[in-house]
Amino acid sequence: MNIYDKLLKKDAQLAVIGLGYVGLPIALEFARKIKVIGFDINAQRVEMMRNHIDPSQELESSAFEGCDIEFTNDLEVLKKANFYIVAVPTPVDEHNVPDLIPVQRASETIGKVLKKGDYVVFESTVYPGCTEEDCVPIIEKISGLKMVEDYKIGYSPERINPGDKEHTITTITKVVSGCCDESLDIIAKVYELVVKAGVHRASSIKVAEAAKIIENTQRDLNIALMNELSIIFDRMNINTYEVLEAAGTKWNFLKFQPGLVGGHCIGVDPYYLTYKSKELGYDSQVILAGRNINDGMAGYVAKKVLQHIIQHNGNVKDAKVLVMGATFKENVSDIRNSKVADVVKELKSFSLNVDVTDPHASSDELKHEYGFALAEKTANDYDAVVVTVPHNEYKKMDDAHFASITKPHAMVADLKGIYRNSITSRKYWSL
Repeated sequence: MNIYDKLLKKDAQLAVIGLGYVGLPIALEFARKIKVIGFDINAQRVEMMRNHIDPSQELESSAFEGCDIEFTNDLEVLKKANFYIVAVPTPVDEHNVPDLIPVQRASETIGKVLKKGDYVVFESTVYPGCTEEDCVPIIEKISGLKMVEDYKIGYSPERINPGDKEHTITTITKVVSGCCDESLDIIAKVYELVVKAGVHRASSIKVAEAAKIIENTQRDLNIALMNELSIIFDRMNINTYEVLEAAGTKWNFLKFQPGLVGGHCIGVDPYYLTYKSKELGYDSQVILAGRNINDGMAGYVAKKVLQHIIQHNGNVKDAKVLVMGATFKENVSDIRNSKVADVVKELKSFSLNVDVTDPHASSDELKHEYGFALAEKTANDYDAVVVTVPHNEYKKMDDAHFASITKPHAMVADLKGIYRNSITSRKYWSL
């Protein structure tokens, strides 16, 4: 009997290592079909999940109901599994160099619990070759087992989109790969248990790794083009969103918009590819050019605000700016790699007084991660308001609201163009 049949009969267990935005939804989805162990090194998070609370605030408590799952941070419990899915984060450091420490530590954990006949599938976003060249040696050094011969390895890139209730693990085609034909078949069948949209069988682990990395690199480059266009159009006194609306009437025009590019995917993944490319002797040109544009947008926005304040307020140190939105995208609580923090940092570097609000973000998390907290209450005399994230709560606001919290000369910087043609009593600017 193979491992797939054992999982179906609950004679074997599947374990998910890392229960964040990616790992927890996967673990719960599988737990509706088979026995699952949810493993996380953070004991506090484990306790929350035992009480049907998602630490990432993405899932309702009802998502835990009807699930055959055991949450743990105990290696002895983890050893009971035979099919391991690794879903730990893969960030970059302050120099935009891939930080493989989480995935390396997960590999060490796997090495300690791996048994003959077990399966390991990585979902963490990495550069092509990382699974076989960086993770496998760690696993084999600790376990003493050999890939293919003793255990099987695979790669299936995560496609979780925080805040998206439509595109979920069950509705998005899953790319799968394995170290041999047998492992590819088993891994595909296991994922087919929960992915209604079906799976795409990649020819190799490297192909699957590369597919994931270019998904976000492509988006990053398209947004970079929009950001560069917005800088150019601003000098021409043309509204970028009006240009995009007009161009969008053509059937094959791709609908991207300018904005801050943060989060744990689009703003990070391209660096994994360019890092590996440089290691192989090729310096990326187009990809890094896009990254430079997107990483520079926070500074560009802050300077536009400063220019307006200098023109209308004699004393910059007395000026007040309200930044609305601190998460990396709309309608989520996720602040990881939020470029709004860069906007706040740039504004403060000009000695401006900055208040930040966000209906979804945690003030304590922002203080811990970026050194600033949310304002307890907003004022009525701001010199500028910067709306960075189009949360649903913000979309309900109108011209009268902004007039009530700002001075008559104030500017409303609407980075995503949600108030276009509706702000009339104040200076309006958007990307």
